[in-house]
Amino acid sequence: MNNRANFLNKRLCTNVSSAKAQQGLMLLEALIAIVIFSMGILALVGLQASMLSNTSNAKYRADASYVAQQRIGQIWADSDNAINYLENQTAIPTLLPNGKRTVTQPDLNQFQVTVTWQAPGETEAHNVVMNASIVKVVPN
Repeated sequence: MNNRANFLNKRLCTNVSSAKAQQGLMLLEALIAIVIFSMGILALVGLQASMLSNTSNAKYRADASYVAQQRIGQIWADSDNAINYLENQTAIPTLLPNGKRTVTQPDLNQFQVTVTWQAPGETEAHNVVMNASIVKVVPN
C-alpha cells in the first residue's frame, strides 16, 4: 500500500507542477494570435493604399492620352491651319495636376504631342508622347 500511496502522491505532485508550468500559456497563445492577426490587417491596409495609388496613376495616364488624342484630332480636322496648333509647355491644370501640353512638328506632316503631369505628393513628372502623320489630301 505504501508503494501505491507513493505512486499516487508522485502523480498528484506531477499534475500540480505541470499545471503551474502551464499557467499563462493560454494568454501567450492569445497574444501571439493577436500579433499575427494585426500583421495581416496591416498588410491589407498597405495593399489597399498601393491599389489606390495605382488607380490614380492609371487615371492620370488615361486623361493624358485623351488630351493628346484630342489635340491630334483638332490638328487633323483643321489641317490647313495645323501650324497654329504648335505650342510649348501650355498649362492644362484643369485637366491634369501640374499638367502641360507641348505640340511640335519634327518633320513635314509629322506632329508630336507631349503631355506631362506631376501627381500630388510625387516628385517625379510623368509624360505621354503621341506621334501622328497628318497629310492633307487635295481633291482632283
